[in-house]
Amino acid sequence: MPIEIKMPALSPTMEEGKLAKWLVKEGDTVSSGDIMAEIETDKATMEFEAVDEGVIGKISVAEGTEGVKVGTVIAVLVEEGEDASAIDAPKAAAPKAAAKEEAPKAEAKAETKPAPAAAPKAAASGDRVVATPLAKRIADAKGVDLSGVAGSGPNGRIVKADVEAAQGGTAKKAAPAPAASAPAAAPVAAATSSVEMADETRALLDARVPHSVEKLSGMRKTIARRLAQSKQEAPHIYLSVDVQLDKLLELRSQINATLEKQGVKVSVNDMLVKALGMALVAVPECNVTFAGNELIKYERADISVAVSIPGGLITPIVTAANEKSFSAIAKATKDLASRAKEGKLKPDEYQGGTASISNMGMMGIKSFSAVINPPQSTILAIGAGDKRPWVMPDGSLGVATVMSATGSFDHRAVDGADGARLMAAFREFVENPLSMIA
Repeated sequence: MPIEIKMPALSPTMEEGKLAKWLVKEGDTVSSGDIMAEIETDKATMEFEAVDEGVIGKISVAEGTEGVKVGTVIAVLVEEGEDASAIDAPKAAAPKAAAKEEAPKAEAKAETKPAPAAAPKAAASGDRVVATPLAKRIADAKGVDLSGVAGSGPNGRIVKADVEAAQGGTAKKAAPAPAASAPAAAPVAAATSSVEMADETRALLDARVPHSVEKLSGMRKTIARRLAQSKQEAPHIYLSVDVQLDKLLELRSQINATLEKQGVKVSVNDMLVKALGMALVAVPECNVTFAGNELIKYERADISVAVSIPGGLITPIVTAANEKSFSAIAKATKDLASRAKEGKLKPDEYQGGTASISNMGMMGIKSFSAVINPPQSTILAIGAGDKRPWVMPDGSLGVATVMSATGSFDHRAVDGADGARLMAAFREFVENPLSMIA
């Protein structure tokens, strides 16, 4: 009996994925545990194993197909000796039946379709024509009088399709209806839809700049959706501090000299990950997630580290960063970053985390404000360390290596005073790094 192989949910939040590559073909025999395909989620490419034994009777979804919904049948497995051609037999008559059913529906629609004369007249408020900005520009270019164009958008609003369907030239202006009999104009939304905005952008580019259009990857779609959600839902508050790095840099040199024989090298960012982890434990009010009517408080600090990879950004997690040694964090971040760039991370290695850190100092960025990584409530943005005039502990003026750090906090969950305490704790750990290993 044929067995349907369906698109799996490779993570708790996965709704669709890309069937990146088939590793089997029709007619191949597979056993439980065999790797059948590579499936690309929004963050990683994962291998899909066979659960049952049998022969690949049919591949329903070609490799390279994007947007395959979870639960979609991607292949059919048959038993040894079973005729694979019988798989489609019950469905052969379906298209014809559907076509027969569509014919009377189409006729019914044709009978009930209103005559062109009955179409709504140009949406207007008084003498003002209501149309999208893109529709107005196209109308100006074509010489179409919008007062004579029927609008098919919300509340009779004229959209791009209405103008393109209108005859070239300037239409005669429709006589305004008597004011006494005119119904009150419905309020019109000021904002255009995202589709209209995209059409408008393309129209402007077509006319001005040579360009190409690149389809968004699943990762880029997820980044766009999550960051837009973060900025719309979470009221961000930003707090910045300047931090002296000289003692931390000196300790790093000593640690790396000790670890040289082991082939381990600790970076400044590894030490900052631990500093943030310890600061979150010291100020637990910032190690939280806002969840509607509840506040989730975490007992350890799992730090998501922003890593740039081809096609977007991913945030692999250093678990229990507050408890790990510098060398353990260095090993973890190196391994996670390497596998992230290969698309080989497991979902539990990049989903979750209690706070994030994003370091752009190596690119020469002095300071910036990061967008909170939902559902977290805290992210720390690290700038470049450089030589600056600095007041020394004895009051004298000297030169020190200083970096700027900016914390972004979800103000629904974190009060400004608590955010300030976290930034102060972070600075204290960095400026007195021995306290992190004492």
